[in-house]
Amino acid sequence: MGVKRAPPSRGRAILYTNAPAMGKMPAREEPMPKPAKKAKQAFWERGYLAHGYWLGKERLGQVKLGPKKEWDGIYRWHAGSHSGESATLEEAKRAVEQAVLVGASQLPLFEK
Repeated sequence: MGVKRAPPSRGRAILYTNAPAMGKMPAREEPMPKPAKKAKQAFWERGYLAHGYWLGKERLGQVKLGPKKEWDGIYRWHAGSHSGESATLEEAKRAVEQAVLVGASQLPLFEK
């Protein structure tokens, strides 16, 4: 009876190695790259008798309806220094988005 048996394992594999135990991994030479931040995207928010176009907490533009019983069916929009009227909500929203793009690409002439 000179054969030694390994103690019974309880469902886990036992690995026998000659490698020394490792406490911590060695320090990296270069730091880990930081994940890229997502660019904020403007979005539409529906409100009472109005729709707002927002970028974060800044309102870029707005489409207004008239009072419920007196509404004439015209959507009035305003974005920056641009404003106008449209027959449909889709046209008004598109006009606000276009005005915001034009305002963002246009250089301020008299700003100090």
